[in-house]
Amino acid sequence: MDVETAIRTRRTHKAYRPEPVERETLGELLELARWAPNHHLTNPWRFRVVGPRALERLKHAAGPESASKLDRAPTLVVCSCKLSGDPVQDEEDLHATAIAAYIVLLAAHGRGLAGYWRTPDVLRTDEGRTAVGLPDDERFVSLLHLGWPIQEKQPPERAPAAELV
Repeated sequence: MDVETAIRTRRTHKAYRPEPVERETLGELLELARWAPNHHLTNPWRFRVVGPRALERLKHAAGPESASKLDRAPTLVVCSCKLSGDPVQDEEDLHATAIAAYIVLLAAHGRGLAGYWRTPDVLRTDEGRTAVGLPDDERFVSLLHLGWPIQEKQPPERAPAAELV
């Protein structure tokens, strides 16, 4: 699949088959993420695959109303950004980390997998951060849901591109 097709056809999925993404495939996706543009080559992105025990802790921290949303996909990946303490560097690194996370979604789509970028409130709480091992010097960026889709999704209507000035 070429890049333009991947960008235009990737969709957010909220329903997946039960089998998890293979470890080898996850490794390939995360290896591709490290090619995100990154000023000063700080490599700020951190990826944590959420295992069963961490998932149970995270669901407990989320509470009964939000916990079920964490069961949508068989594979969850927490994306975070290592902070340096320098506000300008941290802003640049945060953007680089977001791009790295999107690379994971595009590369997963290119392999026939589906993905869902989430930013659940629980990962902004001390209990949620502890559940997945996020230290104080990292900023939560996204929770990626990955798996095999159960259905095809059509592209939503998009506003036209802004005029160039």
